[in-house]
Amino acid sequence: MDIKTLLEWTDKQVLDKTGKHLDSLQESILQGIWEHQDYEEIAKDNQRSYDHIKKEAWKLWQLLSGVFQEDIKKSNVRSILENKASSTIYHFVNYHCNNIGNNHINICRENNPYSENNLKKSSNFPDNDHLSPIIDLTKAPELRYNYGRNLEISTLKEWLDNKTRLITIYGLSGIGKTALTLKLVSEIAPQFDYIIYRSLENIPQLIALKDDLKQFFTQSLSTPLPDIIDYLRSYRCLVILDDVQNIFKLGELAGKYLTDFQDYHKFFQQIATTSHQSCLILISWELPRDFVTLKSDKIKTLYLQGLTTEFEEIFKEYGLKSEEKWTELRELYQGHPSWLNIISSTIIELFDGEVSLFLEQMKNEIYLGDIEDSIECHLQRLSATEKKVIHWLANQTEAVEKFPKTANLDLSQSQFWAAIQSLMRRCLLDKLPSETSSYFPINPVFKSYLKRNSHY
Repeated sequence: MDIKTLLEWTDKQVLDKTGKHLDSLQESILQGIWEHQDYEEIAKDNQRSYDHIKKEAWKLWQLLSGVFQEDIKKSNVRSILENKASSTIYHFVNYHCNNIGNNHINICRENNPYSENNLKKSSNFPDNDHLSPIIDLTKAPELRYNYGRNLEISTLKEWLDNKTRLITIYGLSGIGKTALTLKLVSEIAPQFDYIIYRSLENIPQLIALKDDLKQFFTQSLSTPLPDIIDYLRSYRCLVILDDVQNIFKLGELAGKYLTDFQDYHKFFQQIATTSHQSCLILISWELPRDFVTLKSDKIKTLYLQGLTTEFEEIFKEYGLKSEEKWTELRELYQGHPSWLNIISSTIIELFDGEVSLFLEQMKNEIYLGDIEDSIECHLQRLSATEKKVIHWLANQTEAVEKFPKTANLDLSQSQFWAAIQSLMRRCLLDKLPSETSSYFPINPVFKSYLKRNSHY
């Protein structure tokens, strides 16, 4: 989101709450913080004293804290405002007109950069006197961070341009899968007639989910269509289903459907293999096993991993020190944005933001702290065989190559490799090539936990 859009949105929120606009100095302070300026630089640009800017900034943080009901300060104002703006309007404010009602968002097209000829929307779009996509993101979570991911966004856009029918985005919890998808929505909305987000967190029966989707699709139509696939054929729809791992069994190999939810497999397969103009995005902690065997250029999978460069934004927001050690901290926690936020908070709390002091105290140990809750959620899903294998891997002093000896595990080769495959589909192992073979490194954060906790 650019600073002009953010300032316009923030000013509107302040006006709605207080009846007053932001003044020019308040806007200058926000712009300066956005551009990573300190108070001295902002003071110089505005020809004011440092003390005056510091005092006015403090007043501004108090004002914004009241408006947004959050503890806003210099170190977090950028992330909080951007995330709230993104989660509320998903960048659609760029189109200069939002009509929100009936749990969907209609985006006015009068001043947007997309011409009618470029939209290539279906000719029978509902309410064809306007070209507003009907969007329901009311069930989507509020974004707490939204860093980078430009390469992944470009890949997803390319897949959508190629009319990919089914996309699976999988990765560890907190890695940024949902944030990535919602950022994508903000950039591709004009290409679709309908966009809807739903979570499977509460494990809805498929018939209930279908009824929910039908209700969303039919709210703007005079005549309902027989089935979901008919809407996907007739209109350009983007359906996002989050928390898909919840319809998979616990205690078994990855991606095996719960007994009463086998119909989801058929539903996903129908969408993947039937001709239509829409796309279903699945967001999951683990890769569904049936998609591995479906070979089609209309089915794509994105394995989302940690941040490579954008992690610096997290450390800047927390005001961490010892910048020369930031890359080392990032590597230690795999660039995982949620973990980096947790560890940054810990470093502020215990070491006054000194990254070098934190690393010195930890030496070769990986501090976990509040990250353990996330780790345990993943490990609780493992089968007995996977637990046996991952504990064995965690206690190896050298990398495990392609054909290790498994006799001491009391497992057959088939059992061993099925467990390895499942752990990879859960994002707990990677496969890396070597000169002579391949090896399977375990995520070092999980390895650290497992070496200390033999009960999992």
